[in-house]
Amino acid sequence: MTTPATTAPVPAQRRQWLRRTSVPTAPPPAPAEPPQPVVLVVGGVLAVGLALWVWLGQGPRELALFALGLALGVGLFHSRFGFTSAWRQLVAVGQGRALRAHALLLGAASILFTPILAAGAGFGGVHATASVAPFGLSVAIGAFLFGIGMQLGGACASGTLFAVGSGQSAIVLTLLGFVAGGTTAAATSGFWTSLPSLGNLSLNTGLGYGGGLAVTLLVLALIVAGTYWVERRRTPPPVASVPAARGFARIVRGSWPLWVGALVLAGLNALVLLTSGSAWGITSAFALWGSKIWGALGGDPSGWAFWSGPSAATLHGSVLANTTSLTDIGIMVGALVASAAAGAFTLHRRIPLRLATGAVLGGVVMGYGSRMAYGCNIGAYLDGIASGSLHGWLWAVTALMGTWVGLKLRPLFGLTNPKPTDSVC
Repeated sequence: MTTPATTAPVPAQRRQWLRRTSVPTAPPPAPAEPPQPVVLVVGGVLAVGLALWVWLGQGPRELALFALGLALGVGLFHSRFGFTSAWRQLVAVGQGRALRAHALLLGAASILFTPILAAGAGFGGVHATASVAPFGLSVAIGAFLFGIGMQLGGACASGTLFAVGSGQSAIVLTLLGFVAGGTTAAATSGFWTSLPSLGNLSLNTGLGYGGGLAVTLLVLALIVAGTYWVERRRTPPPVASVPAARGFARIVRGSWPLWVGALVLAGLNALVLLTSGSAWGITSAFALWGSKIWGALGGDPSGWAFWSGPSAATLHGSVLANTTSLTDIGIMVGALVASAAAGAFTLHRRIPLRLATGAVLGGVVMGYGSRMAYGCNIGAYLDGIASGSLHGWLWAVTALMGTWVGLKLRPLFGLTNPKPTDSVC
């Protein structure tokens, strides 16, 4: 006669640890929707038409930048690489998966930027410059405002562009607010540029390029470890899946893993730096667009201090001659094509008033804050840290503080926050 096997009792302390660290798995992703041929054709014609216009009117370098914008839009859409939701998930429910993707993006960009900046040269003899800005009160206040704004507006700067391209109508209101806020900041630049600062502080200046890179990677590793520590204490909900195609079709029709998106965006950013001499930026174009609109309405933005000196040529030149405008337009068109191929292009015809109000207000706050902080989640956070500039780290800390405030304000505009029982994207 055999004795049935018995299971040893699990100690209470061990059971408690398992409850804290066990994360339920999300259901498998649903199949991707069929492509939308009409929207895909419209997006393709728009991409080709704009490419020819840029090539004939500006030249091959500008064409390359527009093409890089298209690629950035495709990468942002397929990986759903967001900054707004990443910080919301971390603060609200302790989910650190997306923030770990940020760390991979920042680390990869830092590794790619370092030899380029050390050499100081890009393609065709272009002079490559680091994204360094003053470490001071303006950055701290601007990033804090940006953190609030992106929770109310529903997207960050890069997220706004690819969401607009993929048909999210409410985010169009965020973009309009972004332009208005950035233009207002340009008109009042004398205020925020006079705030106290310690000047430009760079790890590369004090430690050399190799030492600066080593410190950056060490800090990013500590951040990754910190996200796991937070998850152990808070037991975040599972990560929700998004529709995905299978096999090779996933490249053009499905969702990409976050780590793939991080590496693709880092590589494309390095190519922008090599092509234009400056890293990928977004929000300075919004101030340019708004200033041109103000000028067309009879205003005189050329009298603003923001557009004095070398910046005057940018104001009076073509939008398609502006590096940031080219990549911004490319991102929207690239996301349009990618979303149509994935069957995910959707126009929302009815937008609740509270949601619309939050979108516009969030955009205005982000637009103003991004100018104060010398950049957004891309121009200050990503490019600053990848360039070794300490203002990028200051931006990250104060924007995270603003995120906490933004979460408190979201319910006022009919927006919900993640709960421990919800799946998060």
